[in-house]
Amino acid sequence: MNQTEQTSAHPDHSSEQPLEDRVNNRSQRPDSDAFRSFMAANWAPSTAELPARAGVAEHAARRRRAVSELFKTERLVIPAGPLKVRSNDCDYRFRPHSAFAHLTGLGVDHEPDAVLVLDPVAEGAGDDGGHHRATLYFRPMAGRDTKAFYADSRSGEFWIGRRPTLAEFQAQLGLPTADVTELEVAITKNVGEPSIGGVSIRLVRKVDENIDALVDTARYNTAANPDALDFGALDDLDGKLAEALSELRLLKDDWEIEQMKIAVAATVNGFEDIVKALPRAVAHKRGERVVEGAFFARAREEGNELGYDTIAAGGNNATVLHWNRNTGTVNEGELILVDAGVEADTLYTADITRTLPINGTFSEVQRKIYQAVLDAADAAFAVAVPGRKFRDVHTAAMEVLADRLAAWGLLPVTPEVALSAAGQQHRRWMPHGTSHHLGLDVHDCAQARAEMYLDGIITEGMVFTIEPGLYFKEEDLAIPAEYRGIGVRIEDDILITTDGPVNLSAALPREPDAVEAWMASLAS
Repeated sequence: MNQTEQTSAHPDHSSEQPLEDRVNNRSQRPDSDAFRSFMAANWAPSTAELPARAGVAEHAARRRRAVSELFKTERLVIPAGPLKVRSNDCDYRFRPHSAFAHLTGLGVDHEPDAVLVLDPVAEGAGDDGGHHRATLYFRPMAGRDTKAFYADSRSGEFWIGRRPTLAEFQAQLGLPTADVTELEVAITKNVGEPSIGGVSIRLVRKVDENIDALVDTARYNTAANPDALDFGALDDLDGKLAEALSELRLLKDDWEIEQMKIAVAATVNGFEDIVKALPRAVAHKRGERVVEGAFFARAREEGNELGYDTIAAGGNNATVLHWNRNTGTVNEGELILVDAGVEADTLYTADITRTLPINGTFSEVQRKIYQAVLDAADAAFAVAVPGRKFRDVHTAAMEVLADRLAAWGLLPVTPEVALSAAGQQHRRWMPHGTSHHLGLDVHDCAQARAEMYLDGIITEGMVFTIEPGLYFKEEDLAIPAEYRGIGVRIEDDILITTDGPVNLSAALPREPDAVEAWMASLAS
């Protein structure tokens, strides 16, 4: 067949086909009435039994009640977020926004495009006597008599498996549910200036572009003077909601603490897998990837995912703070710094770092540096008690490291000068913070105000990390050659109780002798 005949037999309609539809050109899906009828028939009925109330439901309701108290007369919109395209018609695994997960109790991967709406009601008429009625808007599973059942590769049951129904979610969460097709009306109804009887909206922004656009359009269309609408002020309005939701997570409830313990336990198992994989890592040209892969397998076996990209940094790579390319070798006689955390199915994550001697034994210089970091961590532990300020944890660790660096002759000034605001020379080798809050996000509560976070008072129920380090780069000519290429960080996850800090990750050895003994036991 010549080119003219080919064109005539198969006319090119590509210019008329929307770009977003072209990824389906390879599929050749049938669309006849006979096929649709056949696909809709002879399926076993779905179970009518509703799930039991989830343990998190009561806790999530209390969280929503706390938010309701802060924004009594305003509509609050908290999206889960949409699926995100990795390439063409392949999506990344879905993870809902953390604020949505916190207020609904939903984890794992089954609620893309869902939105939680807290609608203001009369004083005391809301959920649990609050000021809002909450509704979860969700895309229900397409029935088997619909085309979407077999034709929609993003949401069709034939493609992605069964999802909970609206009724099942309502029973599980104790939270009213509605079809997402009702969402536009739910968000935009009665929107307007409060001074003339309208309802003001606050939105968790930059989660779902479509919801951002819907809210912004509603605000514009109902403004008394749309041309004078100050979107910067509206961003601040929305920012206050993000701030409040972030600060709400500064204190973990009992259910959250149990989830953190689950994540930590899985992470400890992952570190054991790493030690067992070290011989294979040493033999591999990309040994860091062997280490990364060993931990990732554990994260998927016991949890939902990684809490963040694993850092598996051998030798000098350990001095690169965010080294997660993990393309390097793992060499006998060097250290490997592994910073990793398993995210549980409920989306709570651990965050632990251990620096390990690859051959199982610290050299004299490695041990000296490691001990300094451990002493700094222990000093931080000592002040991580209720009533102290969060910033005191960092200060305590820095005092130890500045003193040790001075004793080694590395500081060009005294420790006192280095620790002053006008000095800080020790930060050349310890540039990051010593602690951060931990929970649904590895850097949890990140939108909290400084006075609530950095200058906040350490309180029972907080969970945060303690993670000092020292990083001596190969190219650093300000230090003796024996220190170069060594990076050490020790990071543990801390729960604050009335009696002081509890090390949730204590099952992983920290003392150098204990680390060596632990590695030897796993090797045997």
